[in-house]
Amino acid sequence: KVELVESGGGLVQPGGSLRLSCAASGFSFSFYTMGWLRQAPEKEREPVAAIDSAGERAYAESVKARFTVARQNPNTWDLEITSLKPDDTAMCLCAVRWWPIRGTLPEASDFVYWGQGTQVTVSS
Repeated sequence: KVELVESGGGLVQPGGSLRLSCAASGFSFSFYTMGWLRQAPEKEREPVAAIDSAGERAYAESVKARFTVARQNPNTWDLEITSLKPDDTAMCLCAVRWWPIRGTLPEASDFVYWGQGTQVTVSS
């Protein structure tokens, strides 16, 4: 059974930073993409970053200057967010799909396994 568990969310002041982590278990595929998505209240789920098994990365244009995705080991991926803004307040989720990035940030519908999410709240 594939399981994804996010951690690292919390309440942060504007301008601060956070590092989110996603720990995956239950799969051993050679080719995959791990994505980070976020969903703010009353908004659609939005992909923001992804990294695949070969190390290729992709970002949403709106966040690429402040978000960095990295793989810590084969089953753990981090998302570092800097210069946080109130608009970054959202539930952040990690998800997995079974093919590489190939130059394009995946869409939410591409992912087949999801974590429960970790809440990021940016407020003074």
